[in-house]
Amino acid sequence: MRAVKRIRTYGKALRRARKNRSDLFGWLGRRPLVLASTVTHETALLFSNRLEPNLKELAELKVAGMVSCEFCLDIGSALALYGGLTERQLADLPRYRTSDAYSEVEKAVLAFAEAATATPAVGEDLAERREELLKYLTKTQVAELAATIAWENQRARLNQALGVRPTGIADGLACALPEPRPA
Repeated sequence: MRAVKRIRTYGKALRRARKNRSDLFGWLGRRPLVLASTVTHETALLFSNRLEPNLKELAELKVAGMVSCEFCLDIGSALALYGGLTERQLADLPRYRTSDAYSEVEKAVLAFAEAATATPAVGEDLAERREELLKYLTKTQVAELAATIAWENQRARLNQALGVRPTGIADGLACALPEPRPA
């Protein structure tokens, strides 16, 4: 049932696209195997339903903000809002640690996304974040979250490398913003 709801949410968001709609498929269409593998992976994650969709949306937006993928922030903000996240949650992403807009599990998800997106994504910080998550989530859910975070990193970096521009999906809605790079 969650997958059906997410598919409807995707449809609702994608119908709002007004510009640059062919950017990504224009590039990936040149390499059909890459396009097919991308669609297959997107579909597999869409049907992975052990983790609450809102937690996935938060993690994806955190990654998109850290990597500064404007296309990802555009579509991700609309999906997050349609999926039930609040405008305040989108606005407070860079300062989630001190914001009361998030539950403890949401903060743990965001900290894990942040640690997994940092370069290099190794060390005690990532291990500590994973252990913190296991207080709230099962190992199956953590595996799904890690796959979601890794895929968003791949997706965001591919979009940036190919110059994929925002489509206007979040025009008129609250939108998460790129985060400044740590010094």
